[in-house]
Amino acid sequence: MADRAARSGSTTPPAGAGGVASSRPAPKKKHYSLLTRRDTITLWVMAGIPTLLVGVFILLPTLASIVLSFTSWNGIGGLGAIKFIGLKNYSDLINVYQPFFPALEHNLIWLVFFLLIATPLGMFFAVLLDKNIRGTRIYQSALYMPVVLSLAIVGFIWQLIYAPEQGLLNNLLGRTEQGNQISWLGDPSINLWAILVAASWRQVGYVMVLYLAGLKGFDPVLREAASIDGASEVQTFFRVVFPVMRPINIVILVITVIESLRAFDLAFITNKGLNGLELLSTLVTNNIIGETSRIGFGSAIAVVLLVISVGPIIFYLFRSLKEDD
Repeated sequence: MADRAARSGSTTPPAGAGGVASSRPAPKKKHYSLLTRRDTITLWVMAGIPTLLVGVFILLPTLASIVLSFTSWNGIGGLGAIKFIGLKNYSDLINVYQPFFPALEHNLIWLVFFLLIATPLGMFFAVLLDKNIRGTRIYQSALYMPVVLSLAIVGFIWQLIYAPEQGLLNNLLGRTEQGNQISWLGDPSINLWAILVAASWRQVGYVMVLYLAGLKGFDPVLREAASIDGASEVQTFFRVVFPVMRPINIVILVITVIESLRAFDLAFITNKGLNGLELLSTLVTNNIIGETSRIGFGSAIAVVLLVISVGPIIFYLFRSLKEDD
């Protein structure tokens, strides 16, 4: 083989020799993707459409509200009629606009009522239904039914219950000593509490489902260990079960705060959020689409509501990230 190469005058070393390496480039390794072209298109569509909808219907209106809160605009005359006025809307909101602080107080009352009444009731029903009593499925469906209904439907149902003349509640209670019937939704001193009862009717079922899901995943060995140590059912729940359900407690706390701040439907259906039912959300609507449209001022109220609502969300995310670490 070497003599043949010498006679041909070739200087290229034979294959396998320890001379100069071949000048041919090494073949490139092919990378095969687990996703086909169709899968990639499907993923882009499934992720892109929701992202687009969130951007168009949530992010853009939020940014627009923040910008408009620093302006004076009644919605007439196009964008050229918008006047930048700085922090005047926020100053008027605190110093001039009288319904603001009563509305903020009503939202706080809404929150406290949910925390002290609706949430404990939902927890109580969840504990009872977790015992697998007879007809548990029926009771679960009955308690959860208001959650399925929209708040607008809930408002119409309770309007029938609270109606002054032919309402169910007044027919059960009868007339007062003066011969009148109670105006549950027309009296500013009691209409907020009447609406809170209607809102809690829905909130109780929501809390019940969340706690019931947590109780179904609870380790029964812990209950047995507590009973062996002589703990009663009440002691077992508050000293063993309730602490273990801490993640669900945080979720319910955050949801309760958000539900209290975004309360709108029941108050607006009853009397457009007026006459003792002022809430921050109804003030936004009444200022933007009311008789005297003040889009800039209503946007300032919306921004205040947004800032207050972001607090619980940040708290929840902080606790979740801390637990993951």
